[in-house]
Amino acid sequence: MIHFTCDYCHRTIDPEHELRYVVRMEVYAALEASDSDGESERDHLEEIEDILARMADETDPQVGEDVYQHARYDLCGECRQRFLRNPLGRRSAEFDFSNN
Repeated sequence: MIHFTCDYCHRTIDPEHELRYVVRMEVYAALEASDSDGESERDHLEEIEDILARMADETDPQVGEDVYQHARYDLCGECRQRFLRNPLGRRSAEFDFSNN
């Protein structure tokens, strides 16, 4: 039997009694088209296809962590709710009022 652990709270997830949730994340460099001279001659779709083909070959030194990363996480039900409420992990607004 395969054992799963929540990647957030590190609690064992029992597949017979609770659901396990999977979070998949991709972070990749955005390719922005510019309007400079000669840009109309470029085939942006072909460039994107070339980059995707290189990403399939993870040994390509031109496709580093600064261009593409992917990750997969297992979450328990409680941590799934916590993640959905705050997926970027931002802190709540903290106010520092004076003693007036």
